Amino acid sequence: MAAQDPAAKSAAPPAPSPRRLFDWSFWVIAALTGVSLAYVWQRDGGAVVRDVFVEDTWLFLEIVPKVIAGNLIGELIRRLVPREVIVRWLGAGSGLKGLLIAAFVGFLFPAGPFTVFPLAAGLLIAGADRGAAIAFVTAWLLIGLNRMLIWELPFFGLDVVSLRAATSFWMPVAAGWLARAIPLSMTAFLPPPAEGGGKP
Repeated sequence: MAAQDPAAKSAAPPAPSPRRLFDWSFWVIAALTGVSLAYVWQRDGGAVVRDVFVEDTWLFLEIVPKVIAGNLIGELIRRLVPREVIVRWLGAGSGLKGLLIAAFVGFLFPAGPFTVFPLAAGLLIAGADRGAAIAFVTAWLLIGLNRMLIWELPFFGLDVVSLRAATSFWMPVAAGWLARAIPLSMTAFLPPPAEGGGKP
């Protein structure tokens, strides 16, 4: 068996950090929830707290299918689309073209946050760089076509919506470009190591 090249070993990407089920953000939210619960209980009584739990339970049951579907979409993207294709069109070397493609897809994408964010995470794992992922999410947030047609046009009219779109259409690409320019390690989104430890 040939000895492993030390240079190749040192050039290997770092292993992705393990994801914990209960991280610091969970405990911060849990603490805020506990304090709020105690305050509402003391001020309004247990009946109000019970009503809150009932309403939140129904909200949770409504959200869960969307979260599952969003995570499945993110994972299926990684499984169905070859990594080389995603890297070529949305990777770090895709340049302005990759940012424009990601922003355009975000502009057209009609789903809600429970689908968009898992999809963006799946693209990162599949080979897209952080600039493309941020351009995609920013376009969905700022200039999403679905939101403009359903929510903004009825309230603000064509003039205001057109003005808002015209003044913010460049922001997703700018955000993606800035994200690429900022040095940042994202080991959590590195692809899983190949079986067998890579090339012999």
